Amino acid sequence: MSTRNSQSNKSAARERIRAERERQKKKDRIRRQLVVAISVVGVLAVAGGIGFAVLKANEPTAWEAAKEAKVIKPAHTQGKDGTEILIGDKNAKETLEVFEDVRCPACAAFEQSSGETLNKDIKDGRYKVRFTMYAFIDGNAGGEGSKNALSALGAALNVSPDAFLKYKSALYSAKFHPDEREDVYGKDSELLKVAAEVPELKNNNAFATAVEKGTYDPWAMRMADLFGRKGVRGTPTFMHGDKKLVMDQIPQQQMTQAQYSALANANFKKMIDKEFGPAKGAEAGKNDGKGGDKDKGEGKGIREGEKDPTREN
Repeated sequence: MSTRNSQSNKSAARERIRAERERQKKKDRIRRQLVVAISVVGVLAVAGGIGFAVLKANEPTAWEAAKEAKVIKPAHTQGKDGTEILIGDKNAKETLEVFEDVRCPACAAFEQSSGETLNKDIKDGRYKVRFTMYAFIDGNAGGEGSKNALSALGAALNVSPDAFLKYKSALYSAKFHPDEREDVYGKDSELLKVAAEVPELKNNNAFATAVEKGTYDPWAMRMADLFGRKGVRGTPTFMHGDKKLVMDQIPQQQMTQAQYSALANANFKKMIDKEFGPAKGAEAGKNDGKGGDKDKGEGKGIREGEKDPTREN
């Protein structure tokens, strides 16, 4: 091979190597640009995601929004925002106040042992009852079952006070009432399942729609805002005017559920008799004959314009 050809081959080889290096540099440059671009997009996406998350975090929850929303008062309520639930014979001279939270296990125990006695006293006109419903267990245990069940109780009260009492009893029943730590009543489906036990609410489309749409959520939040009313921060609590009523404690000893319920009901009756005097048989607390049985209440509660003797200024 001539020296000339040898030099020519070396020159061509060098050119190929140079060209290959240039191509590789170009590839590397493009790769770096793509990496930077993807990184920028990733950063923007993350930033956008963070921004969206921050925006969502700052958005009010449905219950926070309900707290500011316009209140639709259930029928058969009185007072500002309809937060006075007063049920019973308009002619009953006394008013017993009952403070409850739907998730409260002690309230469930009271309802299961003495709920029928309370409802009978209401029906007999022995006293009216003002129910103040709290939702503080949602804050203590987490969840929204107290508020959600309270909203559903508003829908039941809109049907009738009798439906309200029956539904409240069903929610507290041994069959349905959940452990305090379980937020079962946060689900509308569970509330509607319980409502099927109440004749006035079973297959009641208006009631079901109100529960599912949260029609009375704002009302429930106003009710929940009454926490601490008259200094009451625990449930169940019973008051007559400004006087807190106290039941005898049940002794710590082994007993059946039936024995416990019987003793708890006896203690409730004893407390009521001590405060309001003993019941006067089947005729206890009936009206004075002005208007007959139609004025016995039938779950109609206090009439419009009548002053609630326990209402605070």
